Amino acid sequence: MSQMEELLKWSLARCQAVTVEKGNTPELEDLDKFEALTARFVRFNDFLLLKIFRLVDVIDLEDEGSNRDRINRAEKKGLIDSASEFIEIRELRNSIGDEYQTVALDLIFSRVLEFAPVLLGVADKVRWYCSQYSGELHIGL
Repeated sequence: MSQMEELLKWSLARCQAVTVEKGNTPELEDLDKFEALTARFVRFNDFLLLKIFRLVDVIDLEDEGSNRDRINRAEKKGLIDSASEFIEIRELRNSIGDEYQTVALDLIFSRVLEFAPVLLGVADKVRWYCSQYSGELHIGL
């Protein structure tokens, strides 16, 4: 998780320095930076939901259930601040691969810039949550 987190932070910092003007196609170099950011955003989101939250549920002896169930349990455990916000992030993740029109790219890039710090904050909350098990197991977070 730490390696993925560092790569997302690095891409986020590179893209925060770029100005994306509505209706204008970004320069190719900037477009590459945003493509890397969105790819890392998608992978980190998937990793948190499909690996980390699932692992926490297994450790806590929770039933698997749906992704929405996993998100709701993550909220109850304090891993995320808001289930509805994480679902919105998940919907953004699902739309990233579908949009290539300039208008859609503007919206996607701005939303990824908004939500990437939220995902990065989840990593800290996961570490905090798992620290209660620090004497019982080591899971390499």
